Amino acid sequence: MDEGRPISYQLLEDGVPVLANDGEQVGTVAGVLADPSEDVFHGLLIKTHGQGIRFVEAALVSSIHEHGVDLRIDTDAAARLPTPEHQAPVYSENPGDQGKWHHWVHKLSGRDDWDRNS
Repeated sequence: MDEGRPISYQLLEDGVPVLANDGEQVGTVAGVLADPSEDVFHGLLIKTHGQGIRFVEAALVSSIHEHGVDLRIDTDAAARLPTPEHQAPVYSENPGDQGKWHHWVHKLSGRDDWDRNS
């Protein structure tokens, strides 16, 4: 498989195959965890085959290319990768609240009508 040229984590796109060091594809990139303002790469979220989203810390990433990410670990170790520690919060807005008095109080006070679901 031609993985293309080496690239920065900042250019890595979702869906790029992630390969264990034995050449087996263990998933695809689902997200990059980084602090761009400090130029710090923390790791990757990968969508695995049947195990959901897993976290790969930066130290376990061997190289990043246009069309592939190589890990320093084998397929068995990749199967034991942890799930992400934190989930992104989910918010919703109740359209029925738009005409109620607290909606206008929120507007005047600078608050919003979003409710945190998780």
